[in-house]
Amino acid sequence: MINILLAIVVSASIDSTMLMLGDQTDLHLQVTHEASEQVQLPAFGESRQDGIEIVDKSAVDTVKLSDGRTQLTQTLTLTSFKDSLFAIEPIAVTSGEDTFWTDPLALNVVQPFEVDSSLAITDIKDIERAPIWWWGIIRWILLAIGVFGLIYLAFWLWNKYHKAYEAEEPVDPELLRPADEVALEKLDEIKAAKIWKDGKVKEYQTELTDVVREYIGRRFEVHSTEKTSDETLREMKPLIDKDLYARLKSMLQLADLVKFAKWHTTPDENEQALTTAYDFVNETRPTPDPSLKGGEEETPQA
Repeated sequence: MINILLAIVVSASIDSTMLMLGDQTDLHLQVTHEASEQVQLPAFGESRQDGIEIVDKSAVDTVKLSDGRTQLTQTLTLTSFKDSLFAIEPIAVTSGEDTFWTDPLALNVVQPFEVDSSLAITDIKDIERAPIWWWGIIRWILLAIGVFGLIYLAFWLWNKYHKAYEAEEPVDPELLRPADEVALEKLDEIKAAKIWKDGKVKEYQTELTDVVREYIGRRFEVHSTEKTSDETLREMKPLIDKDLYARLKSMLQLADLVKFAKWHTTPDENEQALTTAYDFVNETRPTPDPSLKGGEEETPQA
């Protein structure tokens, strides 16, 4: 089934000339021509002809033959849902003003069962349930367990080593001693140094108020080192008596004037600030509760 004209050869073949209704078969179109010839294959749509549908079509495959000629090949996948004997129409291939035709092909589409027109329309086959993909389900479950296991392990390791680090972190020895004892010791050091006599008034006032602020933080849980003098005084006012509050206020305000306003203090003012710091610690230090055996427990003195 080959037409030869002007050195152009076109042919068509089909894999199966008999199909069950809805089955598919491949039709192969082949064109051989001289390299100098320009050949145009048809642009196939979704239907070859009435009753025959094109399900798929391949790209045109071009091969250079050993004799210098060129061979073009294209495959069409056909199907039909009509019980009939078809004569597949010839396929036209053009080159310039010339047209070349393949020979017609026969395709017999057979219905494999009898249709009772008196019955209602039904499906060709029963509805099939897709099988449960147990391995896929198990795999996802195992993956989820693995992910949660890794998260739990990471949390457990972090918690373990974090606690171990906290346990090994050295504790400041001063925090193990009573707050008043530490404060009075530091005040003794400041008193002995008397750096204000060397003109270091700002450093003197800063050291003095730092001791008092640290003591307030440990004794009253008022984080004075992180607050301004006004904020500290506002929180301390309900915790101490009026006279001690007034003296504390005077000491802190004097220190602020020295540190921020370059105030020049007198020797008496420097000595009085130190005395106020001693008085504040001594008057607010915890005292043993006489109602407890041996004075083992301590109660705060406001």
